Amino acid sequence: MRKQVFGRKFKRDANERKALLKGLMTDLVLKESIQTTEEKAKAIKGQVEKLVTKAKRKGENAESLLQPYLSVVAYKKVINDLSKRFADRPGGYTRIVKVGQRFGDNAKMAIIEWVDKTSAAVAPVAEKKVKVAKAVVAKKPVKKVEVKKEGKTKKGRASASSK
Repeated sequence: MRKQVFGRKFKRDANERKALLKGLMTDLVLKESIQTTEEKAKAIKGQVEKLVTKAKRKGENAESLLQPYLSVVAYKKVINDLSKRFADRPGGYTRIVKVGQRFGDNAKMAIIEWVDKTSAAVAPVAEKKVKVAKAVVAKKPVKKVEVKKEGKTKKGRASASSK
């Protein structure tokens, strides 16, 4: 019987579980919203909220408290951005929205996201799409060049070295 046993194992040993949760929490901080299974979302929700609260209380000195749980870029974002965004909120920084079931294995899926979303988190995604579209349009057409070799004329494509 598993009475009063805390935490979920996810069929992984301790190191694999820590790496999984660290990756999920880092993705949530950086992407602002992730889709995962309900169980994993519930497992990281409490930990992420505690990390934001630590960053709010300690301020710039919270680095050593956040380092074991997040990557370098993520804990800097928590300290500089999220702690200021949720400064006046006493708790409940994330929400879990149930999406349905995954087709392959019928697992219950959910989206975990921050309650207060900013337009700054959405804007870089739109910029990336625009940059990709411009890059595709901006390709230069390939020029056909006639090359003479020993009195014969051959049609071929211009290479980068012949320009």
